[in-house]
Amino acid sequence: MYTDTITLPVSDGSQMNAFIAHPETNKSLPGILLFQEAFGVNHHIKDVAQRLANEGYVVIAPESYHRTAPGFATGYDDFSVIAPHFQALTTEQLSVDILAAYHWLQNEQNVQINKIACIGFCLGGRVALLANMVAPLSAGISFYGGGMHALANRVNELHGPQLFFYGGKDQHITEAHRNEVEQALIAANKDYAKVIFSYADHGFHCNERASYHPKAAKEAWALSLAFLQNNLQ
Repeated sequence: MYTDTITLPVSDGSQMNAFIAHPETNKSLPGILLFQEAFGVNHHIKDVAQRLANEGYVVIAPESYHRTAPGFATGYDDFSVIAPHFQALTTEQLSVDILAAYHWLQNEQNVQINKIACIGFCLGGRVALLANMVAPLSAGISFYGGGMHALANRVNELHGPQLFFYGGKDQHITEAHRNEVEQALIAANKDYAKVIFSYADHGFHCNERASYHPKAAKEAWALSLAFLQNNLQ
C-alpha cells in the first residue's frame, strides 16, 4: 500500500494538506473522499483510509482545519482545543475543500473518475452529506454527522444515494434532527438508507474513543463496504 501527505491548492487561494492511501497497482480503481472527525486527520482517520485502500479504493482525506491549524490532529479528551477551529468552518469553505479533493481524484490516472464516493465521521458525516451535493458522487456515507439538519433544505441537490448511521444513545444528534433530514429526503424523492444502533453512542465506530462499540462498528463497517461495492464496483 502507498500512503503519503500531499498539498492541494483550493480555489479560495488557500493550501490544503491531505492524507492519501491506495493499493500499489496499475489497475483503475474507484475513489473515496474521506472526511475527518472534529479531531483532525488523526491516527484513526488515517487508519480508516488504509482500511479502505485495502478494500481496493484510492482514498484522500483532506484537512478541514487547514486555514486555522494546518496539520492539526488530536486525541479525544479535550474538546476545547478543537472548538476555535471547528467554529471557524463555513459551508462555503468546506464546499471548495471538497471540490479540491474531488478534482485531485479526477486527475489521478488510476482512478475511475465516474466512480467516486465519500464517507465521513462526526463533523465529517455532515461534510459527506454536503460533498454528495457539491460534487457528482456515486454515493455518500455519513457516520453520526452532527448538524446535518442544517443541510436538509438542500437534499434535492444530492447526486447519489446516502447511507446514514446513528447511535441511539447519541445526545449530540436529536431524534427531531434525524427526522428533519429523513423527511426532506422523502420529499425530494432521494435514495437513502438509515441505520440506528440503539445500543451505541456518538463516535461508536472509533476504537480510540471511550464510546467505541465493537459490535456496532463491525456491523456498520460491513454495511458500508456493501454500500460502496453496490454503488462503485
